[in-house]
Amino acid sequence: MTPRIALIHALAHSVAPINQAFATQWPTAVLMNLLDDSLSADLARNGGVLDAHMHTRFVNLTDYAISTGANGVLFTCSAFGPCIEQAAARHALIPVLKPNEAMIDDAVAAAITAGGSAACIGLIASFAPTLSSMPPEFPDNIRLECELVEDAMLALDQGALEWHDDLVAAAAIRLRERGAQVIALAQFSMARAADAVAHATGLPVLTTPSSAIRLLQRRLIGDQK
Repeated sequence: MTPRIALIHALAHSVAPINQAFATQWPTAVLMNLLDDSLSADLARNGGVLDAHMHTRFVNLTDYAISTGANGVLFTCSAFGPCIEQAAARHALIPVLKPNEAMIDDAVAAAITAGGSAACIGLIASFAPTLSSMPPEFPDNIRLECELVEDAMLALDQGALEWHDDLVAAAAIRLRERGAQVIALAQFSMARAADAVAHATGLPVLTTPSSAIRLLQRRLIGDQK
């Protein structure tokens, strides 16, 4: 069976990075893309609060994706974790993934390898609500240093890709100076900066698209055995 994966986006900038990653890592997967960019705009207008209405919207999006025959669902915006968890609970037999859960596991493993009990991860986000919802998903025994680079999102909006990558790399250098042994890029749209960050810091760099695809492969291949 060729898997059908629903990709649900709250930011237009997330569409290309995950589709490009699939083309490289899992080209046989059949993809469908659902974009509702009002999700991120409404969350910002609501002060970053994930209210009951927002939870319902995520349940409805997930139900629709699965009704089309999707074997797995991957959300690509990292600011909506609790909403995705509620949607996933309704479909226990189908992988419904938060964008960052696989990357968090990979980053924690890499940080422990690098630093042991003193493990420290540098987390970079370009969307402010992400730094409210995502840090609690990391284990308590990992020190987390965070950087918000909102101008990186502005740079993407303006098509200034090199500026975007430079801003993210500069944030990564600051995190390395604060003790980070691994850099985690929170937004799918930031994955393009991974090489620049690795070059600037010399540290392992984790991106959400790559980790998420590997987890989906494990889950779906296991389901098919």
